[in-house]
Amino acid sequence: MPVESGSSASSRQAKQKRKSHSLSIRRTNSTEQERTGLQREMLEGQDSKLPLSLRSNLLDLFGQIEREFENLYIENIELRREIETLNDRLTAEGQPIDGGDLTKGALKAKASHSTSQLSQKLKTTYKASTSKIVSSFKATTSRAVCQLVKEYVGHRDGIWDLSVTRTQPVVLGTASADHSAMLWSIETGKCLLKYLGHAGSVNSIKFHPTEQMALTASGDQTAHIWRYTVQLPTPQPVADISQTPCDDDIDFSDKDEADGDGDGPNECPSIRVSSTTLRSHQGVVIAADWLVGGKQVVTASWDRAANLYDVETSELVHSLTGHDQELTHCCTHPTQRLVVTSSRDTTFRLWDFRDPSIHSVNVFQGHTDTVTSAVFTVGDNVVSGSDDRTVKVWDLKNMRSPIATIRTDSAVNRISVSVNQRIIALPHDNRQVRLFDMSGVRLARLPRSNRQGHRRMVCCSAWCEDNSSCNLFSCGFDRQAIGWNINIPALLQEK
Repeated sequence: MPVESGSSASSRQAKQKRKSHSLSIRRTNSTEQERTGLQREMLEGQDSKLPLSLRSNLLDLFGQIEREFENLYIENIELRREIETLNDRLTAEGQPIDGGDLTKGALKAKASHSTSQLSQKLKTTYKASTSKIVSSFKATTSRAVCQLVKEYVGHRDGIWDLSVTRTQPVVLGTASADHSAMLWSIETGKCLLKYLGHAGSVNSIKFHPTEQMALTASGDQTAHIWRYTVQLPTPQPVADISQTPCDDDIDFSDKDEADGDGDGPNECPSIRVSSTTLRSHQGVVIAADWLVGGKQVVTASWDRAANLYDVETSELVHSLTGHDQELTHCCTHPTQRLVVTSSRDTTFRLWDFRDPSIHSVNVFQGHTDTVTSAVFTVGDNVVSGSDDRTVKVWDLKNMRSPIATIRTDSAVNRISVSVNQRIIALPHDNRQVRLFDMSGVRLARLPRSNRQGHRRMVCCSAWCEDNSSCNLFSCGFDRQAIGWNINIPALLQEK
């Protein structure tokens, strides 16, 4: 009985101490506003290159961290007092020293566990806030330069897709909802050729890997292959356009410039007949691409199938079925006989034609909304983008889970990956174009305002690897394509 009464007395003392501890915290919180006000006044009087809003945010965060550590410090003091009280009581009762050490060890373990919990709480609570601050510092100190070089204007409706030739002469191709495809001089912005063979919206354009041939897919349920011959004009002196750092603080105005009807490019020759027409789909052909070597092409349609054709004979070789909803995109591997198709059924499928006798298919369910595009890189990666506002990087050797996930604030459209720099360009519904590396680290965002950049949804991006003045192109529903010069310091891309 004496032991129990001693224990209850100790328990009452501990409760009283905790009460006094809570009271001290209340007193501390009651003076918090006064202390914060004083600190803000001191902050405004100091010289710093940081914006006042960022300095104020830092002050708030560090103040919260200080309060957490203060509470932790007080709790540790209370634990030490409990240890001393228990040790004194054990000594008075004649307990052996080892027992006292064990009790002390148990309380130390308890204190360590409490410290660990608070530490984890700190990490969890402030990780998001501090990551935003770090992101702001990255944007400020990256010195990434994104320069708008040329605008390509002439289509009468939105531009769905664009591509750059892989052979000389290097030209830009655009596919538009105005039922036409155009070839442009990258340096001058002049239209070199217009293809008018489709009876519906032209949804994609891709160039043959070695010959002057273009492949276009259309809403008229066909895909066309047509030959072109262009003569590049003499380059004009480039206007002095000031370099614009890729930054998050640019004014995003919703004010749109007047959308004229546009008379189209002057004196632009046209082609109205294709050399090959591919027919077999029962719905809109949304995309098409050349397989490695250029002897076969693959098309993707809203009829939920992708078709593999022989270019020379125009015959259907394989019909790739299995998607539950409309297809949105297709892409071929640059060096292997691999095809990836994406769909509104939230999946993308990898088709393997490396063995002529059989073709295998793998289904990947990594997104929660429409997969708008999935593309190969030069290495063993697949990058997929979705309306669920994420982009995921996959390893072909192990595609059970993505090796990197990029989360954005807007739906992602047709993405592209730079061959040389391995940079992913993400065109968004919200008129932005963002650049990320293969690890998911944001590198830059292209500038956009009422004076430059896209004024409507950005549908597609494409890289140009020939070191010309423009190394990235984007197009959208503002009826224009834009050529950018992107300079990302190598230091930012190192891991």
